[in-house]
Amino acid sequence: MPSARAGARHLPGGDAVPDADLTRQREVVVAFLAALRSGDFDGLLAVLDPDVVVRADQAAVAPGAPREVRGARTWARQALNFSRGARFARVALVNGAVGVVLAPRGRLFRVVTFAFAEGKIVHMDVVADPARLHQLDLAVLND
Repeated sequence: MPSARAGARHLPGGDAVPDADLTRQREVVVAFLAALRSGDFDGLLAVLDPDVVVRADQAAVAPGAPREVRGARTWARQALNFSRGARFARVALVNGAVGVVLAPRGRLFRVVTFAFAEGKIVHMDVVADPARLHQLDLAVLND
């Protein structure tokens, strides 16, 4: 998406994200994926805020499973059970911000968006609902 001023990207609603912030966010997400792919619990904790909140839409969770998980240690323990699937994850711009897409065999399956504070991930949203996935503006980046 073109920027109205050099050095920034504009998100829907007009909020600007400076390119320096995107660079730092990308570094955090790349480190997050590397830790997830290798099953590195401590590596995950290094990029997650201790009070991280992870929310998933109904399509992203098993029936009866919670749609929200709070706390880095709790989420990281659960996430390591699914670390094999991280090989399909790619860093992407999601609506102009750094996120992750999962597209095994080229089929969009999940998108994860992030919120950051002080160089850590403080919030993640997992989107799997096909209608919501099709509304996202996605651009895959090289890891």
